[in-house]
Amino acid sequence: MKIANNSVVTLHYLVKDKEGTDIDSSFDGEPLVFLQGQGFLIKGLEEALTDRQAGEKFSVAVDAENAYGERHDGFVQEVPLSMFEGFEDQIHIGMQLRASTDGGEQTVIVVDVAEDTVTVDGNHPLAGIDLEFDVEIVDVRAATEEEIKHGHVHQEKASCCNDSGCSSNKH
Repeated sequence: MKIANNSVVTLHYLVKDKEGTDIDSSFDGEPLVFLQGQGFLIKGLEEALTDRQAGEKFSVAVDAENAYGERHDGFVQEVPLSMFEGFEDQIHIGMQLRASTDGGEQTVIVVDVAEDTVTVDGNHPLAGIDLEFDVEIVDVRAATEEEIKHGHVHQEKASCCNDSGCSSNKH
């Protein structure tokens, strides 16, 4: 079966930056399982999977625009340390926080802590980086009607779904 929208795809991947530095891999663990066409993967990788089938191994370069987007300087903000009243002493570089924005909740990363301010970055950590993927497609199957309706893969004994729907977006 060839990969198309509403296919359940099982694959292993290795992602590197354009200098060849490994960023993440599933090869030493469980493969990634997802519903093609639901935006679970970055655009460039999802497009590269279309029409491929189980057993294929390939590499694909994905530019930043079709990966996690370009970096935006406006997503970096310096905020007063007083905003973290009660846990100022716990704030550290690399810490991820949830922030309320005009566009809703967003994850930000602490990139600097000064005496009276904290600098946070709302860009994805891989924004602005061209990526390379090594992919091995393990399995491809048609999604069930329920998986298509819910927009994600259901594992064999998923306990998060019941007659009224899913209580979780992740399986």
